Amino acid sequence: MFIYPKVFRRLKRGPQVILPKDIGIIIAYSDIDKNSVCVDAGTGSGWLAASLARICKQVTSYDIRDDFLEIAKKNKEMLGLDNLVLKKGDVFKKIEEKNVDLVTLDMPNPEKALKNVKKALKKGGTVVSYLPNVEQVKKYVERLQKLGFTDIYTVEVIVRDLLVRKEGTRPTNKGLWHTGYITFAHL
Repeated sequence: MFIYPKVFRRLKRGPQVILPKDIGIIIAYSDIDKNSVCVDAGTGSGWLAASLARICKQVTSYDIRDDFLEIAKKNKEMLGLDNLVLKKGDVFKKIEEKNVDLVTLDMPNPEKALKNVKKALKKGGTVVSYLPNVEQVKKYVERLQKLGFTDIYTVEVIVRDLLVRKEGTRPTNKGLWHTGYITFAHL
């Protein structure tokens, strides 16, 4: 039985969220800290944006849907995150922020945003995508390569619960298996 950390148990959900197991690796592999400035695209319920804001100096999260932004706003207020800005906007058209450390893309066709991501990121900055299908990852990675991104790396995070008993310890028959493929790249 997978148990969410306390903070996630309080947050509201609307659209599908990026789960803590994937948020953790995004944070760890993105090399962000208290001085980092981030852009998150595809706010959804705001779980990733809120998690980034709990660590980073400033996070701006874009979504094209008012109903998703409303859910994210409630989560932001519940957590008291003054450093999280929620914006209605389309990153396929423009990202206003410049010189950012991290851009996360949780949306269909993230390759269409990469020219704007490249303008927003500082040299050495990281872009992360979250995609459900390998075919999407392949298309995205090809576009990253074409635009000159480096250190391209894709992972899938799988969590297996262990059954600890007096008789012996073994994996349970349950687990949190595939949720998405996470691709990292640097400018």
